[in-house]
Amino acid sequence: MLRLSIFLGLLAMFAGLEAVFPRRKRVQPRGTRWVTHAGITIIDTFASRLMGPLLTLSVAAYAANKGWGLFNIVNWPAWLEVGVVLIVLDGLIYAQHVIFHRVPMFWRFHKVHHADRDLDVTSALRFHPLEIIVSLLYKALIVVVLGPAVFAVFLFEIILNGMAMFNHANLRLPLPLDRLLRVMFVTPDMHRVHHSIAYRETNSNYGFNLSVWDRIFRTYRPKPKAGQTDMTVGLSEYQSEKPSQFLWNLRLPFHR
Repeated sequence: MLRLSIFLGLLAMFAGLEAVFPRRKRVQPRGTRWVTHAGITIIDTFASRLMGPLLTLSVAAYAANKGWGLFNIVNWPAWLEVGVVLIVLDGLIYAQHVIFHRVPMFWRFHKVHHADRDLDVTSALRFHPLEIIVSLLYKALIVVVLGPAVFAVFLFEIILNGMAMFNHANLRLPLPLDRLLRVMFVTPDMHRVHHSIAYRETNSNYGFNLSVWDRIFRTYRPKPKAGQTDMTVGLSEYQSEKPSQFLWNLRLPFHR
């Protein structure tokens, strides 16, 4: 309930902020997209519940009970363990994102997220259910290997969800504030480059929370070539009304 309350509060806050301070004009009706994204979110939630024993918090509690994983072997101060876990998990989520782009089998599902022709806070919820299942399995394996504290995993999930909504939001930040924030964190302007139809821009700025990974692995691109307001969002082959259709998104990975 705490996690759900935080999620709904952040969703409402960013939706309100982007309505007052929009960065770009929309190209598709908000209502149609939001209904589609709500439907995808419901299915994703149901799929996650079916994976109940493999959810990260459940796995973390089980690993702690069994004494599995690195952090259940070493005796570090709690504050240090939480800090290291947050950084390591963020780096591994960056790695997962790169894999989903570069391995064709995974890209078939991840492109549902990228087919969205607008970008706003609800885009952070737009993931194919099979991608959600693969992501859960990936995170469960990481948790078994690392054995982090349940609280650290809970905190990471809150940060990941909140930052995903923040950097997908159609939010206009003052440019000095954007430059300051992106020294450490991924901002909406930084992540929006990742949703450009230009191939080199799509394959950049993979981070969700910390911006350091893109700088370390040279996948950082400061701005789109066409500019933030004139860039085209989505995938070049799907510049139609189809990306806002619910069933089309569910079928997309299986299209020839």
